[in-house]
Amino acid sequence: MSKSKFLFLSLLSVLLLPCPAWAWSGKVVGVANDNSITVLRDEKQVKILLYGIDCPEDGQAFGKEARQFISDMVVGKIVEVHRMGSDRYRQPSALVAADKMLLNEELVKAGLAWVYVYYCSEPICESWKNFQLRAKLDKQGLWSDPNPIPPWEFRRKKRK
Repeated sequence: MSKSKFLFLSLLSVLLLPCPAWAWSGKVVGVANDNSITVLRDEKQVKILLYGIDCPEDGQAFGKEARQFISDMVVGKIVEVHRMGSDRYRQPSALVAADKMLLNEELVKAGLAWVYVYYCSEPICESWKNFQLRAKLDKQGLWSDPNPIPPWEFRRKKRK
């Protein structure tokens, strides 16, 4: 069994276990922005940043497609939120599972997100890099663009 398959199956088995203390369920009520969803938890809306990935921004090539993909996959559904930490603005960062699939990973596979190597440090990130390479070789999503600009560079140029 390959290392990436083992890592995926290991994570999947964790996702299928009863919710540990650091995980919770909620209904997705919206796509907050390019990398975040809004989840209803105990009647409160919680903005969740998708851990380890960075999707194209609004106004950037494939930004609308990434947002639509997220919406199609999770809006209106109950998801498992596995908190991984917080970003610099204290927004929770998490793995989000729906229908036994990881939203974070599915975005990478579809070529609609970069693995955000600056912040993706868990073992699963290595398999995501392989999925990203596969999407790039297959010219899926943003990789069909001859010169895709990572969102962090797009944001930096936009601020100037």
